[in-house]
Amino acid sequence: MNHVQGSCRDQVKLVSLDQMVGAQSDVRIIDAFVDQLDLKKYGFLFFQHQSEGRPPFHPAVMMKLYLYGYQNGLRSCRKLAKACTNNIEVMWLIQERRPAWRTIAKFRANNHLAFQEVFRDFVAMLKQWKLVEGNTIAIDSFKIRASNSLKNNYNIRKVKRHQRYIEEQLDAFEHDLDNQSDAVKKKF
Repeated sequence: MNHVQGSCRDQVKLVSLDQMVGAQSDVRIIDAFVDQLDLKKYGFLFFQHQSEGRPPFHPAVMMKLYLYGYQNGLRSCRKLAKACTNNIEVMWLIQERRPAWRTIAKFRANNHLAFQEVFRDFVAMLKQWKLVEGNTIAIDSFKIRASNSLKNNYNIRKVKRHQRYIEEQLDAFEHDLDNQSDAVKKKF
């Protein structure tokens, strides 16, 4: 019986990472967004290295990695580090750099305030480019009534309250990351 045949694993192929990442891939948006940012304006820390030892990763590389994780639900530093070796889109995005999970965790801990501003600007840019509508916050399989009551209409006060809620959720996200990093540190 004939079956679909795969290619030989030992075959050498001339293929670039750019060819392996789709033209409409979200990582291309993340790459373009971070490349146009003025990271010093956001308050990212740039570390200078001594003549000995390994040089540090550029904050733009680490920010690209975190935006990818944020967009794809990878909250753990270890999962992000694993994606750097297993995921072709991540390899393309950070140009095959492979930061350790501890480096990823330290970067976020040192730049947590700058993260919030970049995340806000990233979502605003996606809205401006009409890649997300920004109307739906979350839907979890519930029925929506078709009514135009006062609770379904928004005013400035409600919008500001919702923005505070989103900021609290970002803080909770950072807190979860801190707890995961602390739990891992205690193991070692």
